[in-house]
Amino acid sequence: MKAIRILCALCLLLSTGWASAANYTLWINGRTGGGAIGNYNDFTYWGPSTTAAGVNKKAVNWDGRSSIASQSGRVRDALDCFCTGSNWCYVVTHSAGDLMMGYTLANYGGSARLKKNASPGSTGVCGNSDGSSQTGWNIKWVRAASGAGGGSELSDAGSWTTSEPLVQDLKTSTARAMYNHNTTRNVWFYMYAAAKGTAYSGILPGQDDEAVAYHSTGGVAGSSGGSYCNPSDWFCNDLTLGTAANEGGSTKWSYHSVVFRDDSEAYNHYANGNWGGIVGVVRSAVVNSAL
Repeated sequence: MKAIRILCALCLLLSTGWASAANYTLWINGRTGGGAIGNYNDFTYWGPSTTAAGVNKKAVNWDGRSSIASQSGRVRDALDCFCTGSNWCYVVTHSAGDLMMGYTLANYGGSARLKKNASPGSTGVCGNSDGSSQTGWNIKWVRAASGAGGGSELSDAGSWTTSEPLVQDLKTSTARAMYNHNTTRNVWFYMYAAAKGTAYSGILPGQDDEAVAYHSTGGVAGSSGGSYCNPSDWFCNDLTLGTAANEGGSTKWSYHSVVFRDDSEAYNHYANGNWGGIVGVVRSAVVNSAL
């Protein structure tokens, strides 16, 4: 009888959620968007949906043009869906998606979140699992491809459509003052900095990938951008790997680590609908680590 009771208890535990525990890989797009909002299987922004991109991959689509504050709810819906209860998430961002994720964690990562059932409806919202709540989300790490958490000088200079709310958010001084970038809820942001810039991106300081400079893609702290380069460039301070202070003494935000610096200047900013550029470098890393 005792063995039967133990077996029944184990069956109850499994039926109440242990058996459904899963890991998910969330991909958060940057400026311009492209995928259908609420459809976590639409990878239009990134590339073919058949491409490997981490366990149980989901596209967290937001419009890529409205303000960070107004679109953060889309990301919170996804985090609630897949990163609560017994489920855990790996998160990947591109460009302004880094600003979006940083903002969402800093402002909402300490709030009470109802545990969800990982079964989204047509609007991307999931139902409650058991009615209980938790603080924040279950996130293993964030990997940022060409992260724009520090803004871009292209926005400062009006190189993009200045009436677009997101462009206003991407001004360097605005992006850096939008939230406390050191507040990540102990989640590590692993930064991938690309350096295949072009002549027209000369307004971007130091090394850049045509859209965002190393000061942002490398998670360099401070109220404004600066000029950072690869070690082969003698004319500006080196962006260091890991969490170490950069040449010249500037530091990185807490829980930000540079894991890839494009010393060969081989990768640009753009996925080009085919997992291209720096996104391809991150995708390869995610395939090997988001399991």
